[in-house]
Amino acid sequence: MFQAAELGSRIEKAEYEGEVPTLRVDLVNLQYDLQQASFPVLIVLVGDDQQGVSQAVARLCEWMDARYVATRVFGMPTDEELRHPRFWRYWKALPGNGELALYTGAWVLGTIAERLTGAIDDAELDRRLNHMQRFEQALVDGGALVLKFWVHLPQSQRKKRVKRARKNGNGRLDDLDQAIFERNDEVMTLAEHVIRKTDVGHAPWQIIESSDARHRDLTIARSVRAALAARLEPGATPPEPSPVPHAEAPKVLDSIDLTASVPRDEARRRRAELQERLSELAARAREKDVSSVLVFEGVDAAGKGGVIRRIAHALDVQDYRIVPISAPTEEERNHHYLWRFWRRIPRSGRMVIFDRSWYGRVLVERVEGLASEAAVQRAYAEINDMEEQLVEEGVRVIKFWMHIDAEEQARRFAAREETPYKKYKITAEDYRNRERWPDYELAVNEMLTRTSTQLAPWHLIPANDKRFARVEVLQRVCSALGEAVGDA
Repeated sequence: MFQAAELGSRIEKAEYEGEVPTLRVDLVNLQYDLQQASFPVLIVLVGDDQQGVSQAVARLCEWMDARYVATRVFGMPTDEELRHPRFWRYWKALPGNGELALYTGAWVLGTIAERLTGAIDDAELDRRLNHMQRFEQALVDGGALVLKFWVHLPQSQRKKRVKRARKNGNGRLDDLDQAIFERNDEVMTLAEHVIRKTDVGHAPWQIIESSDARHRDLTIARSVRAALAARLEPGATPPEPSPVPHAEAPKVLDSIDLTASVPRDEARRRRAELQERLSELAARAREKDVSSVLVFEGVDAAGKGGVIRRIAHALDVQDYRIVPISAPTEEERNHHYLWRFWRRIPRSGRMVIFDRSWYGRVLVERVEGLASEAAVQRAYAEINDMEEQLVEEGVRVIKFWMHIDAEEQARRFAAREETPYKKYKITAEDYRNRERWPDYELAVNEMLTRTSTQLAPWHLIPANDKRFARVEVLQRVCSALGEAVGDA
């Protein structure tokens, strides 16, 4: 792979100076056109030539309007980043529609470095590569233009660079360059494996030889110009992937015993015991840096808010945050739909409680036609991958579907209409959703079937009896946290 790129390509000074002025004008004009577009651009510049990468980044920023290039250098993670799942910092920094970001380091180099040092084994490496591939696929499927460049320096040129450095009294390169020089065959074999695993049609790698700086910089800039021009061409849209074939989902909701109930006195006693237990477990989780994500979904008026209040009552205010999810803001609509959830993933030792969640993509957005069928079908894999990453990084993901029947929902709607402090809970949209009960039931059954995994299973909560539902949820949260902190 790398040998094929080692052609000794060069661009003469006259050709370079003759082309650069036009290229710069084109790039800046495309940047301004991009600002009116409905997709983001992400340029990933990494490679085995760190000096070449730095120079190429500087050249792109010089030739483009640097005010509108969000450059991020992902080196060693900060203390705050280390307290979050690995991909949190990449999701958090993603550009929105009409924006262009330039990443160096990114998710590739750190993984290579960890494998070289033995911090991870081959199995973990392949898990990381699978997540990288799915991450990039999710961005492209969400409309992003992703351009990836690997800047490569042949070993013969690297030897000359080291010789010059030593002659000038700077005998040591930075750690990565030094490792590449000393372990070139091992590094190149590993890099080739990484590139092959993540070189797919939606976001292919372009290997750029950096022996000649003019060739390197012009080749990268030409490629950026061509990709932007093609995507900004009137009428140009990314190809819409075909929906994933799927069979009708089992009727999971029918298995929920909605007659489950608990006497008032017993419910009060058990709730107090479980809240005390939850308080202890949350403190233990903080001490052990165990974070958790609680997801509450369910039909309207199923009692999610009441359950969440009982959980929060047991917790220290510093240990949790409640995130109510409604229609996305304009900023959120300009990003991938998972962006607003990833950026709220808690740091280690903390809990985030989502009242509604990323499952809106396969529920309300599906039923109301706000997302295409292809986007909905892709979302199951995207969501499963997100939750898999969280669990692998030590985050406990606890998901609840709270269910009531249509008759109980009608009673609760009527009660809300008659109770002054509950009137805000009932809207015309609630009644409109009720009219589409069968459609939502089909969507929920498929969601539960396709996203209840070994790592992040769904807990189905019968909620016709509110007291039973509250005790049952508290019990399951305590069980999950107890297992997570070694106190089951």
